[in-house]
Amino acid sequence: MAMEHPDKTEVVLLACGSFNPITNMHLRLFELAKDYFHETGKYKVIKGIISPVGDAYKKKGLISANHRVTMAKLATKNSDWVEVDDWESSQSEWLETLKVLRYHHQKLFSPYATSSLQNAIPVTKPGRKRKQEPNRHDPVKKKNQSPDIKSVPQVKLLCGSDMLESFGIPNLWKLEDITEIVKNYGLVCISRAGSSVQKFIYESDILWRHKNNIHLVEEWITNDISSTKIRRALRRGQSIRYLVPDVVQAYIEKNNLYSPESEDRNAGVVLAPLQKHASDSKN
Repeated sequence: MAMEHPDKTEVVLLACGSFNPITNMHLRLFELAKDYFHETGKYKVIKGIISPVGDAYKKKGLISANHRVTMAKLATKNSDWVEVDDWESSQSEWLETLKVLRYHHQKLFSPYATSSLQNAIPVTKPGRKRKQEPNRHDPVKKKNQSPDIKSVPQVKLLCGSDMLESFGIPNLWKLEDITEIVKNYGLVCISRAGSSVQKFIYESDILWRHKNNIHLVEEWITNDISSTKIRRALRRGQSIRYLVPDVVQAYIEKNNLYSPESEDRNAGVVLAPLQKHASDSKN
């Protein structure tokens, strides 16, 4: 893939969240971000990853990760570039988003490190001497030389404006995590035309300092579908057709997933990050 666009930076888009359930809006975020990056002429989006949060997040109304991951896989079955990763959702404890970004960066980095070492070893067929071509210089690689950083795809966190603005909620995010996310990885934020995201960035010193690594993508064809509204419609026996992929709707109906009872799940339970960061600050 890198050979086709040697001058373009390859990007992997990572979306973290509940996906409770996944909707057409979640899938549109990927398409909008991909269009934006390709229109700059500087980037090539090679993959999108959906990483549903684990059950330990303890969000009210959060149904089991098993169902949420299955629905996301059904929704992306026909996509040739967006896939679902269940590493985060299979952890027994809630994981900070930064740890999920690090995991995917490391996973992408490893094959590049291996292939750069393989490239350093000249490939010859056994039992045959290779003809020495005139003016040919085999690349000399130093030991432990790191792979070309530009050749490793950049992992960027894909989100909506509500997630970006949640950085301002006390104890939901650690400041050092926000800093590392925007400094080392970068954000791709899909925002409504006329939203207050730019003002929010302006009012945050951390975000302002790294604003060149925050890509704001304006969504001109507005799409106000949310998982909360989908669950509300289902509780009321209303149709959700054309709001979620048909396969997701069929799965929800078959498994009778969202009900007044499921919406009360984790009611009164403190959200995992709030619980964790509040106890961290006491220690």
